[in-house]
Amino acid sequence: MTKISILGASGQIARHVVNMLAGREGVAMTLFLRDAKRLGRDIPGNARVIAADVLDGAMLKAAVTGQDIVYANLAGDIDLQAAAIIAAMKETGTEKLVFCTTLGIYDEVPGKFGEWNNREIGDYLPPYRKAADLIEASGLDYAILRPAWLTDAEEVDFELTERNEPFKGTEVSRRSVAAVVVQLAEASGPLGNRNIGINKPGTDGGKPAFM
Repeated sequence: MTKISILGASGQIARHVVNMLAGREGVAMTLFLRDAKRLGRDIPGNARVIAADVLDGAMLKAAVTGQDIVYANLAGDIDLQAAAIIAAMKETGTEKLVFCTTLGIYDEVPGKFGEWNNREIGDYLPPYRKAADLIEASGLDYAILRPAWLTDAEEVDFELTERNEPFKGTEVSRRSVAAVVVQLAEASGPLGNRNIGINKPGTDGGKPAFM
């Protein structure tokens, strides 16, 4: 049995993860989010729901206790949330963390697209970088995800880059990012402290095609 806690379970990527794991034999999900109503009525039979804020330490510990892996896809005070998750996991002995950040936190996006990306979201990057730094220093077994600009394309088509490699492409579907999360969650062995860029092959350019 693989037990996965999904923090921010009503998010667009997280919903794809939930759908991919719904009803899957040998998988039990804990869906953690502020407002359970945002899930609607279609809650999978292999899931339980906890409605609370990530910064509520007691409820967060309840969500991660006994889990094989924690997947966090959050917004807002992302660095404070990362610190809270790390603390809860260390206190409960939960070791594996998949945490979604964004591209550009290491100035790893080259060329015209990198310049455009910094103009568009540069002011938002420092908290994501701090969150990633906290996770890398945490002692947990982690995979940090840095997806390209997100689309709603109904496809799974992606390639990966590692921590010290230049980022590729400009966009990727939310479904593709969810597929990476599911692969990591279901793989045996450690996550391996990876820091992964995710893009759709062949989408190089000065900015995403939909912009």
